[in-house]
Amino acid sequence: MKSQKKRVAKKSQPHPERALRGRSRTVPDLSRYFPAAEAIAELLRPHAEVVIHDLTNDRIVAIWNAFSNRKKGDPSNLANDEELTLGKSVLGPYEKATPNGDRIKSVSAALADDEGVPGLLCINFDMSKFDEAISLLKAFASPLKGMPKVLFKNDLREQVNLIIREQLMRMNKRITALDRNDRVTVIRQLDLAHVFETRNAVPLVATAFGISRATLYNLLAEARTSSADGSD
Repeated sequence: MKSQKKRVAKKSQPHPERALRGRSRTVPDLSRYFPAAEAIAELLRPHAEVVIHDLTNDRIVAIWNAFSNRKKGDPSNLANDEELTLGKSVLGPYEKATPNGDRIKSVSAALADDEGVPGLLCINFDMSKFDEAISLLKAFASPLKGMPKVLFKNDLREQVNLIIREQLMRMNKRITALDRNDRVTVIRQLDLAHVFETRNAVPLVATAFGISRATLYNLLAEARTSSADGSD
């Protein structure tokens, strides 16, 4: 008698995956999602492949911008994955790869109805062109050799520009976004590099900061005072 009760209790609360497998293998109507999927495909053409999967029958029911050599009616190879039936509405973004090793950034969304999760929308974004562009930009942005000092040791403008650039990179700011304390910090570094011992340094630095010479002298005095006090 007890074993019969256990069997009944177990049957009244079926596991989600078994519930999905037990549904009728009729093709669910996922056409309501086609316009949204097609709109995404059109917006991201030709870089994004958009796929709608029928999880009930484990088949692709629609595909746009197909660069994975799949077509409508091909197996999805998804329907037996338990995680797709546990109420997650969005999976990802996550990375995949093409057969030739290019990187794909993907995201999937459950297409639910009153009976469960009949479908899955997958967007596969081909990152290969962007990765190529990033590599190209890195190649141009990175110097191949160190700066030849013989060319710049007497060029005050280049010295000032490099010191300012180094400080801006440390602060992660643009020069136009510096507040008074930031300017004092940069000017202190210029002073420590003996920039202001050189003729015409003051107008050059003032122009770089977009301030008057009088303001620069005030900031320089403040930088030297804080250095003498040992404060930042």
